[in-house]
Amino acid sequence: MMPPVSLPRRSLLGLGLAAATAAVAGCAEQPSNRWSTGSATPAGTTPGRTAASTSAGPAGTAPRVAVSPTSGPPLAAGYGPRVETVLRRYLAPTRENPDHPGYAGAVALTQVAGRQQVLVPVGEALRYGAGPVLLPADKRVAMRPDSIFDLASITKVYTAILLLQQVDAGRLDLAAPVVDYLPGFTGTGKSTVTVSMLLTHSSGLPVGAKVTGYSSDAERWAAVLATPLVSGAVPGTVFRYSSVGLMVAGKLVEKVTGQRLDQALKTQLTDPLGLRWTGFNPDTWLSGTDRATRLVATDARTSRGLLRGVVHDDVANHLGGIAGHAGIFSTAQEVAVIGQLLLDGGTFNGRRILAESTVRRMLGNANAGLPAVDPERPNRTSDHGLGVVLDQPWFMGRLSSAATFGHTGFTGTSLLVEPRRRLVLVLLTNRAHPNWSWADPDPTRVDVADVVGSAVRPGTRLGR
Repeated sequence: MMPPVSLPRRSLLGLGLAAATAAVAGCAEQPSNRWSTGSATPAGTTPGRTAASTSAGPAGTAPRVAVSPTSGPPLAAGYGPRVETVLRRYLAPTRENPDHPGYAGAVALTQVAGRQQVLVPVGEALRYGAGPVLLPADKRVAMRPDSIFDLASITKVYTAILLLQQVDAGRLDLAAPVVDYLPGFTGTGKSTVTVSMLLTHSSGLPVGAKVTGYSSDAERWAAVLATPLVSGAVPGTVFRYSSVGLMVAGKLVEKVTGQRLDQALKTQLTDPLGLRWTGFNPDTWLSGTDRATRLVATDARTSRGLLRGVVHDDVANHLGGIAGHAGIFSTAQEVAVIGQLLLDGGTFNGRRILAESTVRRMLGNANAGLPAVDPERPNRTSDHGLGVVLDQPWFMGRLSSAATFGHTGFTGTSLLVEPRRRLVLVLLTNRAHPNWSWADPDPTRVDVADVVGSAVRPGTRLGR
């Protein structure tokens, strides 16, 4: 039997989600979306912040797919149908999770040596209304290759890149105390917390911050910065997952760039990479057609109602949807660009985003020898780079190795990069729709990774 979904981390991050209503049965499935997407439309060179859309047609019709500039037409990968079979298995309850499906829908993408091999959508981006209530078939929205997901904690990878760009520019020192840059970062023991500790989860900061009960964003951010260390924590001695650390990292980016985090993301990363469909608060920059046909829903049973195009994370929501730990939305193809950027040592399409030496440091294990404290995953190790997770079989499966890196997101998302295979694997699911407690996303992550790992071996030729 699958172990029950553990609550402590989300209970701490959440700020009083309403109790779930009675479980909704049913898992109707849309007709199959073929794993091979055929010809593709190149991604734009400017962010998608206009009313114009490259996607067309109502939900369920064949979309025109915007892909990353280097992916080219998808290659005929013989393992594509096997990936689709795994994804479809979790559209219904399983023996291990008999009461609910794993998710309403998903998109999986693989890319080898910079060439896309598999891009497969299954299921639905929207299946339930607020309550939750199962929507009639004509009110649901089919999952598409270019559906736009709430990435949740994969946001942390983007924040780390933005921070490390400022290290490259000489504006931040990884070894410097955080308080040197943010005077509001106060509290017992916090004067020894360094910038790098925020990215390696060794700062001693807790999982979440209390941001309710304040009347302004300024007060809420002051409360984040003043969050005390976990009782008895000594900075730099233990891996303890902390979203607060990445919230603070995002504020560091804002402090040294003079830009709000969403603006820094646009000018420093998404514009240079040509990512049109990546950003915070997508309701503010997507067209009405894209909001209706491409946004993937998350929770549907809280006091906030149906969440679609609004950040799922409660703390990020209280902070206006823009924070260093959660809040970025994107597509599978554009998440793959981030994986390829790091796999290629900080360059993409000939443009350098990070220094190669910085990427090497980012992808190295900064926590060697440290113990790990993680109540949800007591057997995990502390292996972690600067903003990326390293060598964790609980989501990487047989692709896990000392060099494998990536990140997961609470909404059911994951990015995995295996350098020996030159492989980027993106798996985006909406497992939080309508209720995040219905299923554990890790079995799907492992099953997909294992299928891909058995098909794509080091030195495998493209298209095999």
